[in-house]
Amino acid sequence: MPLVVFNQKGGVGKSTITCNLAAISASQGLRTLVIDLDPQGNSSSYLQGAQASDDQPTVAGLFEHSLGYSFRGVPPAEFIVSTPHEGLDLMPSSPALNELQAKLESRQKIYKLREALQQLANDYDRIYIDTPPALNFYTRSALIGARGCLIPFDCDDFSRKALYTLMDNVQEIRADHNPELVVEGIVVNQFQPRANLPQRIVNELIEEGLPVLQPYLPSSVKIRESHEQSLPMIYMEPNHKLTQALVALHGVLRGGVAKTAAKTRRRA
Repeated sequence: MPLVVFNQKGGVGKSTITCNLAAISASQGLRTLVIDLDPQGNSSSYLQGAQASDDQPTVAGLFEHSLGYSFRGVPPAEFIVSTPHEGLDLMPSSPALNELQAKLESRQKIYKLREALQQLANDYDRIYIDTPPALNFYTRSALIGARGCLIPFDCDDFSRKALYTLMDNVQEIRADHNPELVVEGIVVNQFQPRANLPQRIVNELIEEGLPVLQPYLPSSVKIRESHEQSLPMIYMEPNHKLTQALVALHGVLRGGVAKTAAKTRRRA
């Protein structure tokens, strides 16, 4: 099931959550692919490190193919590269995505990523899609092509206000383009349990019936070291509390039916 990690607000941990969940999938023996649709390429850098090269295939090539340039007849797998981690592949980002966007929109290529995902479905057990911090062509393409959407959330009032708009946008895409799309849940990131504001905001979201997932991901400086070393937490610090929270979150999502904090609270 392709899973999109999306939030219109930047700095909420999209790439970090995408790559760490994907690394956990691969470490558990699942054939895993990350598609990096963000021109900034943070997921690509995180997973490849020094292995990245300027002449490697990228997701921009996939979209150029959809425009009918010089890639006619090339399957989506041709734009995938390996990473240093066994079982974990990547369709890297490229700055060329910025230049391509207007052409793709004018040619109405919004369904081409969905076609590519359908072709790749038998090759991978898990596909994670990192998206730009905007509801643009690439994010819409991902939401149209996927079946699940995961929403990273940091606990402040600005993020909360943006969350309502985001949920409305996802529901609109579901109604207009992809009836199979579901919000798998809201991932509370960099949670500080001893601070009053984060706890209050999360509790209010749960009371409103929003699909807040457990566990919450704790704040940790280790994640910065993980970024610097281009080494997801499951490989760098498998016993760290953040790693264990990510593993637990992965387990919640693995069956395709997310158990939310709201449901847990109602049963209590």
